[in-house]
Amino acid sequence: MGDRETSNYSEVADFILIGFRVRLELHILLFLLFLLVYAMVLLGNIGMMAIIMTDPRLNTPMYFFLGNLSFIDLFYSSVIAPKALINFWSERKSISFAGCLTQYFLFALFIVTEGFLLAAMAYDRFIAICNPLLYSVHMSTRLCTQLVACSYFCGCITSVLQTSVTFTLSYCASRAIDHFYCDTRPLERISCSDLFINKMVSFSLSCIIILPTIVIIIVSYMYIVSTILKIRSTEGRKKAFSTCSSHLGVVSVLYGAVFFMYLTPNRFPELSKVASLCYTLVTPMLNPLIYSLRNKDVKEAFKKILEKKSAIL
Repeated sequence: MGDRETSNYSEVADFILIGFRVRLELHILLFLLFLLVYAMVLLGNIGMMAIIMTDPRLNTPMYFFLGNLSFIDLFYSSVIAPKALINFWSERKSISFAGCLTQYFLFALFIVTEGFLLAAMAYDRFIAICNPLLYSVHMSTRLCTQLVACSYFCGCITSVLQTSVTFTLSYCASRAIDHFYCDTRPLERISCSDLFINKMVSFSLSCIIILPTIVIIIVSYMYIVSTILKIRSTEGRKKAFSTCSSHLGVVSVLYGAVFFMYLTPNRFPELSKVASLCYTLVTPMLNPLIYSLRNKDVKEAFKKILEKKSAIL
């Protein structure tokens, strides 16, 4: 049995990414939508990183985390979007086994890293609002660097484990992946292996690694809300809430899309694709918009750059 599964596994040289099953008119519209959203992802996240790196006033822990968030958003969307755009006009719509594995690994790495980074940002907001006098002491450069490094490390470990169990499955049922990128559930659908170990690893990783990030975010905001409600002045409450509203918006968009994706029944693959589109492209597009529209410092830094350019011209 093991020899037969190994043989079937080795026979798969490439996969076919089916993408969206739509009419030609909608096919063109979807391509233009993908292209527009991805262009906004590139512009927004590169712009955000440029603003943070060039303005000395943004040399704070919050913007250090935000710069890393923009970097992650830029790269995990770039793992998916270029191949999806090419496949809109490709007849074969194929992706090599190595390409599929690489795409899966990098996407898992960046999406899990983002979850941990959002938890670190929640802790940063907790210290800023609940212990403002000790903020500079607690959120040192060393601690911020360690939190970001730990986020990448946990993302890498999770990705290695998940990729290992997924790509040691036997794919003898079909080569056609009913999705626009290589993801867990579409790959499981075309496998003829026993999925028990795969599902147990996924569940264990969710409980041991992913769940704590959600708990940290929830607990941090429970303390933040409690502290804000104790502030007597309306202006003080408004100012305190404005410092964490952008982060709360980003968390809501990402986790809302992810939960919608994985709670969608397996028998509705087209609905799963729409949910996947939300957190692979829409979320990375919205994150810089949320922070730039809701953040006074970012808006002022952007105006300063525009003023410099107009002065040069």
